[in-house]
Amino acid sequence: MKYAPYDSPTWGSDVMAEVVRGLGYKYVSLNPGSSFRGLHDSLVNYCGNDVEMIECPHEKIAVALAHGYAKASGEPMAVILHDLVGLLHGTMGIYYAYIDRVPVMIMGGSGPFVQDHRRPNIDWIHSANVQGEAVRAYTKWDHEPRSINSVPSIMARAHRVAVSEPAGPVYVALDAGLQESELNHPVDLSELDKLSKVPSAVGPDPAALKTLAERLCSAHRPVLIAGHAGRDPKAFDQLVELAELVGIGVIDTGIRLSFPNQHPLESTDTGALEKTDCLFFLDVKDMGKATQKLDSISRTVVSKIPKGASILDLGFNDLGLSSWSEDYAELIPVEVQVTADSSIALPLLLEQCEAIVALDDEQTRTRRQNYKAELSELHQNTWDQWHQKAEKSKNQSPVSTATLAGEVWKVVKNYDWVLTANTVANWAKRIWDFDKPYRHPGIHLGTATQIGISLGVALAHKGTGRLVVDLQPDGDLMFDAGALWVGAKYELPLLVVMFNNRAYYNDWEHQERLAKQRGTPMDRANIGMEIDGPAPDFASLARSFSWWAEGPIFEPDQIEKAVSRAAEYVTTTGKPALVDVVCQPK
Repeated sequence: MKYAPYDSPTWGSDVMAEVVRGLGYKYVSLNPGSSFRGLHDSLVNYCGNDVEMIECPHEKIAVALAHGYAKASGEPMAVILHDLVGLLHGTMGIYYAYIDRVPVMIMGGSGPFVQDHRRPNIDWIHSANVQGEAVRAYTKWDHEPRSINSVPSIMARAHRVAVSEPAGPVYVALDAGLQESELNHPVDLSELDKLSKVPSAVGPDPAALKTLAERLCSAHRPVLIAGHAGRDPKAFDQLVELAELVGIGVIDTGIRLSFPNQHPLESTDTGALEKTDCLFFLDVKDMGKATQKLDSISRTVVSKIPKGASILDLGFNDLGLSSWSEDYAELIPVEVQVTADSSIALPLLLEQCEAIVALDDEQTRTRRQNYKAELSELHQNTWDQWHQKAEKSKNQSPVSTATLAGEVWKVVKNYDWVLTANTVANWAKRIWDFDKPYRHPGIHLGTATQIGISLGVALAHKGTGRLVVDLQPDGDLMFDAGALWVGAKYELPLLVVMFNNRAYYNDWEHQERLAKQRGTPMDRANIGMEIDGPAPDFASLARSFSWWAEGPIFEPDQIEKAVSRAAEYVTTTGKPALVDVVCQPK
């Protein structure tokens, strides 16, 4: 039931709630806590639940859900964490939002700061002198207002900092005593729109951008690696235009979906990188992962960039660089480096390249066409090899990862679909058709992140009629099984297909490598790695949370029909469904 808001703020928390609403937040995720009971009451009653509460069974899930929502919608989401202990529970979710450059407004109850207002024991052991210190190393900004009059400007600044690119999470601790203090004077909120207005994005130096364009257009075998550029949906088509205009092979890292995977100039794993004479990084934070070959046993890394290739870069570079986390990875020597927001710089670069290409002579035009034809042939050959490999494993039982991706695609392609995170060892990117920018908000970030992010992606697409698909690893769901309750509670249009290899196989594989190196028994690599004996019954687990569910499925010829039934249920009811498919280890 929705209650009408009161006429004017009465309590400190009413002001805080009004600011949250005034900043335009549609949702706030939380796990309940007494340190923000005042804010909770004001959001529900004073604001009439206009900022809808999404109740979560764990703080990490609450942050991950907001993370997924922001990635998929392009809008920030709010989270409330219960004083110090709730904040500590949420830290991993906050860190992943930070390294993924996602705007999340995190609020926390604290104190009371005035010690004689504290309850015995509990308010003391749950309080910290500077609560934001717990997450300062991996948030963009944190603060703790000490007066109700300072709340609007501090929260408005936090919002601006979170949303300004490179985006990221912020943390504001809201004192419990301040929340529960009755107002004795009006608090001016009339300037909130101006206070919270996000500054313009960072544009490129014109001379540097011109030089970059000239170097890119003069290259004979250019390759572009795209990172966070796809956070702007317009980049999807702009990159296609740029690649076709100049003749560029494009490698999409998947951090955000930046380029259609079936486009003939898409050059992931085709060998184009190893032959390039000009490598262009576009909004790439980690330049190493896409360009280096790793020997896991010896931990040695070899660059795939040819010697003599010129390296160009456009992105945020050292803006927002952390002095704590080394998520920026190895520094690669760059010849032309332009610092700018790619959403501003990419269309300007396209204009520069159009002007240059317009002056091409016949020889240059022929060179561009020949290179594009070569890239297209490499792309097709690579796709043919992937499909041949998938065909060889189609009858395996348990199911191969390639078959899982292929059988789910047979169903999903008939819907307006969105893939949340995991691509099952890249097989979805090798089989599915990622033809629109909203198809995929970005690749998974590691174990214990996916189900929460997937819920947020589903929330972002709720009401659109789209089928949101989560290819869900079993190990990840074991961390956060209670997250399934959120999908049922808020009727999220989420189809979960379990990528269930009954193991923490990534780590199991490491143990196998060491066993080969050290001569230790290979058949003992599974110890401490299996999710078996007993094997979790994920379908029964999902049904216990009121999901439609089916499985476990072992045979590949049963997948399509089961997924079809689940997809029909999700799209007709708007409620979640799960299909448990038992897969090969890799």
